[in-house]
Amino acid sequence: MRFALVLRWVAAFLLLAAMPVHAEDKADIRIQEEVWALPLPLPMFAYVVRPVGDGPFPLVIMNHGVSLKATDRSFFPLVEFRDAAKWFAKRGYFVVAPAGTGYGAAAIDIPERALYGPFFSKVGKCTNPNFRSPGLAVAQVDLWIIDYLAAEKRIVPKDVIVVGQSAGGWASIALSSLNPPQVKAMIVFAGGRGGRVGGLPNHNCAPDKLVEVTGEFGRTSRIPMLWIYIENDTFFGPALSKRMHEVFTAAGGKAAYHLVPPFGNEGHFFIGSPEAVPIWSPMVTKFLDEQK
Repeated sequence: MRFALVLRWVAAFLLLAAMPVHAEDKADIRIQEEVWALPLPLPMFAYVVRPVGDGPFPLVIMNHGVSLKATDRSFFPLVEFRDAAKWFAKRGYFVVAPAGTGYGAAAIDIPERALYGPFFSKVGKCTNPNFRSPGLAVAQVDLWIIDYLAAEKRIVPKDVIVVGQSAGGWASIALSSLNPPQVKAMIVFAGGRGGRVGGLPNHNCAPDKLVEVTGEFGRTSRIPMLWIYIENDTFFGPALSKRMHEVFTAAGGKAAYHLVPPFGNEGHFFIGSPEAVPIWSPMVTKFLDEQK
């Protein structure tokens, strides 16, 4: 079964590699989609969509959410928010969406053979969760990606945007606390950890602890951020996300907060829908224009 899964990933890689170059609807920028194997200290695959040419280009890193179930990680999609990634690429960005270590073809969890993948996003028990370290772990991956692409002269080293959804958004908040000089702005979609404990809507793992750690990150964070949450998000609802934003900015963090009206049946996966692009793109465009 594991071999068959790897074959499906390889087939997906070949399909993407064979895709034709696309034209921008409004701007004269052609883009191409690729799959890369990133030679990082923790190697991982990444979906890459970028303008045609050698660059260097400004960089966008897009971090996905997590699943605590090994089966779900094994069947994790190669591209979770392809339309959003293409939107950035069509505006001149080199977009890298890494499939975190322990996901997809790299998800090796076969207990009966004592094989386990290096899945580092666990927060532990809700009685005493560690929200801080998993966020900083993904933040470290982002720094590795920036350093690697800068060394390859693919990107403009000090023109980096980091985008994240759910746990990926939480990683962006964590990364902002480090204030890496290469990163000029960050965008968070439905960011957080510990949502829907036991699969129950609006049942969060230690929400007070999540708010507390958000404030800790805010004490040192000075990178401009845009936080986008959705009214019908059952992982991180409006009451919790507003608390997180209030404590983050009160501690010194720089984040603009936007609450989007209900979207579909579950707002948490807003960024993954093509229909959501016209909703979030104007506020993202405005935010990025303000950083120039």
